[in-house]
Amino acid sequence: MIGIGPVARWFPEQEIRIPDLPELAGLPSRQREHALSLGIERVRCAGARTEVDLAVPAAQAALTQAGLDPAALDALILVQGRAPQYLLASEATRLQHRLGAARAFVTGVGELGCVSVSAALRMAAALLRGDPRCRTVLVVAAARTATPARYRSPMTVLGDGAAAVLVTATATGSRYELVDIAVRSDGRYADLFRIDYRDVPGERWIEECADEAMYSFRLAVDSSKRFAALNAELLAHNGILAEDISAYLMQNLSAGAFAFWSESLGRPIHPGCSANLARYGHLGPVDVLINLDDAAATLPPGAAALLLNSSPVAAWSTAILRRTDVEV
Repeated sequence: MIGIGPVARWFPEQEIRIPDLPELAGLPSRQREHALSLGIERVRCAGARTEVDLAVPAAQAALTQAGLDPAALDALILVQGRAPQYLLASEATRLQHRLGAARAFVTGVGELGCVSVSAALRMAAALLRGDPRCRTVLVVAAARTATPARYRSPMTVLGDGAAAVLVTATATGSRYELVDIAVRSDGRYADLFRIDYRDVPGERWIEECADEAMYSFRLAVDSSKRFAALNAELLAHNGILAEDISAYLMQNLSAGAFAFWSESLGRPIHPGCSANLARYGHLGPVDVLINLDDAAATLPPGAAALLLNSSPVAAWSTAILRRTDVEV
């Protein structure tokens, strides 16, 4: 049995309201109106902090909540950001050193965008099931906007923050039991969103969508089909009926995306997702962790939740989690 939680989050204090984003003034009216209609009210700003700077307090808080000394941690998995502070350097071992998790097995997981956190959770579960010496794994994700502009056309507005979750070999003390998780990917979309960074100063980096029509239509249709198949596969494999799912959770992109997925799934997306979208914007791999944590307060013991995660690189993940009787 694999336990998920506690989850801890950390956000920088500085906030910026979406109408005050400096890049909006230079956008065409159609894009400016779109940015203001996403259902995002404000985002947090990391300033000069690195992703590891954001990750450290989230990781420390999760360990404190679990009553676990960093020195006793068996494994540490860092969900890598899209723009590391240095090439060749190790962000994961920098986090290990700052936490004091000297004996932990350490690695980073990336390349799948938002879904990298799902891959990290799957790796954590595999470690716990495959190695009897491994009993505790800390998964840490941090989001820091890589470009000066936070508006990602035609999708969302990016915010900064971090979250950490303890994954354990027992559900005792955990908020959820991880019933099952699957991750799929498709390299046809590998560079649909990209930043050309070679020989370009960081202050001139621009996040570009290579084909907005492909993102808005082809990938949306493909994602709907992928999730339908993936959800059906996982539910059938675990003997769970769709009507037994109490909550559908996913990452936070926009109010329009929630409407699309509610219609596609035939079920509403948990309201905690839209609340976090409004206050934080899109946080990449951090989204699903804070949404899962907030949903825990609304689910009774034994309730099953379906956690959907997707990325425009493209990758998809579905996880089934069952609420334990641990109080939030």
